[in-house]
Amino acid sequence: MINGVTFLPTVDKIAVSASIVCAFHCLCLPILVVISPAIGATIFGQESFHQLLVFLIIPISVMGLFMGCRKHKNRLVMLMGFGGLMTLGLAASLGHSILEETGETLLTLFGSFAIAGSHVRNFILCRRLATC
Repeated sequence: MINGVTFLPTVDKIAVSASIVCAFHCLCLPILVVISPAIGATIFGQESFHQLLVFLIIPISVMGLFMGCRKHKNRLVMLMGFGGLMTLGLAASLGHSILEETGETLLTLFGSFAIAGSHVRNFILCRRLATC
C-alpha cells in the first residue's frame, strides 16, 4: 500500500539498512579479503559494489526524507540526510584515487551514519505525528 501510513516507515527502514550495509562493507571488506582472498574476486570486493549501494541509497533517501519533512517540517533532518548523501557521493566518486583508502573509509562512514541517523529521526518524528 503506497500511502503515508505504511510507505514512509518502510522507506526509512530500507534507507537505514542500505546505509548500514554500506558502512559494514567499507569496514569489513578489507578484513574479509585478508581472511578469504577469493572475496576480492566477487562483486563484494569490487569498487562498483560500493558505487551501486550509493546509487541505490540516493533515491530512496531523497524520497523518504522529502516525504517525512513535508509532514513534520524539521529541516534539520533534511539537512543532515542530504549532507550525508553528499558525503557518501563524494567518497564514492573520489574513491581510492584521490582520498586513498583511509579517507574514503572515513567519508563513507560519516556519510552512512549521517544518512542512517537522519532516517531514524525522520521515522521518530513521523511516528509522533502519526500522519506519516
